[in-house]
Amino acid sequence: MSAENEQQEMLIVTGMSGAGRSTVANALEDLGWYVVDNLPPQMLRPLVELVSRAGTNLPKIAAVVDIRGGEFFSDFQDIVSALRKTGTVRVIFLEARDDILVRRFESVRRPHPLQGDGTLLDGISAERTRLQAVRESSDSVIDTSDLNIHQLATTITERFSDENTAGVQVTIMSFGFKYGLPTDVDHVADARFLPNPFWVPELRSHNGLDEQVRDFVLAQTGAREFIDLYAASLEPVLAGYQRENKRHATISIGCTGGKHRSVALAVELATLISTFPGVAVSIKHRDLGRE
Repeated sequence: MSAENEQQEMLIVTGMSGAGRSTVANALEDLGWYVVDNLPPQMLRPLVELVSRAGTNLPKIAAVVDIRGGEFFSDFQDIVSALRKTGTVRVIFLEARDDILVRRFESVRRPHPLQGDGTLLDGISAERTRLQAVRESSDSVIDTSDLNIHQLATTITERFSDENTAGVQVTIMSFGFKYGLPTDVDHVADARFLPNPFWVPELRSHNGLDEQVRDFVLAQTGAREFIDLYAASLEPVLAGYQRENKRHATISIGCTGGKHRSVALAVELATLISTFPGVAVSIKHRDLGRE
């Protein structure tokens, strides 16, 4: 790789069929990696050269390479060795016990790619033999036998996320109950316990983004207590989402029309939650402007 692309990384995901390559690929995509699945080893170098033209727009590449490549897989070791001399390349090998692999294949009712006319165990044994040298030369070996898909995704997140990568992306959404409950949310709070600025003539034409409305809402009895306690109650929830690899969450606050109270409180809640470790926050005002 050229000096201008020295920050570019390549991660090669390989290993036993049924050991969780698809789960790992999905987790890497969530972390911002550019992932290519079922790539013949001979295409690794052209992939690096192609993506390098994008510069820093695609700094991290992950390629899933496995026995499905058939005869092309025989060149895997030589190709990886050559790539290691030109840049940052890591190989992660996924494996699992035979009984676990048999159970996983039986659950999806698919044959092993090397099974042929034999049994599942015949295919697994043949693949394990062919991949032995690849396993020994890998940078990291992960045994997924005792991991469910969520635990495996969490393992990948912990190993390959950048320090600045948010563990969970949170959308704070304001809305108006009279337009219906949002359907794509994880938590709903109700701001209708507060006086409605709509009935204050000088505030009616304004909205919760305006300073005078925000100050009015937050000055009401119970408003500050509510938003502080609500944010505090969400902190362990969002931390748990990160542990369980739930990467996205939407928290909604509603008022009657989605113009005053919910908007002001959504902005305030976003400010508080943005200080939580591993959390990135965005705000959406679903119904602002509908009146």
